[in-house]
Amino acid sequence: MNETVVPCACARPGDGAHAVAVDPGIKRAVQTRLRRIEGQIRGLQKMVEEERYCADVLTQVSSVQEALRGVSRSLLHNHLKHCAAEAIRSDDPAKAEAMYQELVELTFRAK
Repeated sequence: MNETVVPCACARPGDGAHAVAVDPGIKRAVQTRLRRIEGQIRGLQKMVEEERYCADVLTQVSSVQEALRGVSRSLLHNHLKHCAAEAIRSDDPAKAEAMYQELVELTFRAK
């Protein structure tokens, strides 16, 4: 399947700081994962409502957290491949430096 990288849906014209592109495969995978996570959250709500065994609920919470980490990995991959690469390769040293700073902040953001 030959897909074209398209402008990122989060891009806001004129804001000066937006994604360069989003890979269609990554976008589809992230949307699918988020829908699955949404279902897991509803399941968690039901488990709590039904006063299910705490260890079972905690196991499901852990599963949701891992699924969200997977979404983060996919989005970071896209960000590095498109947005960061574009900024770092640009002829604008300030743009590259801003991207370096953003990547450091993303790396060390509290979890």
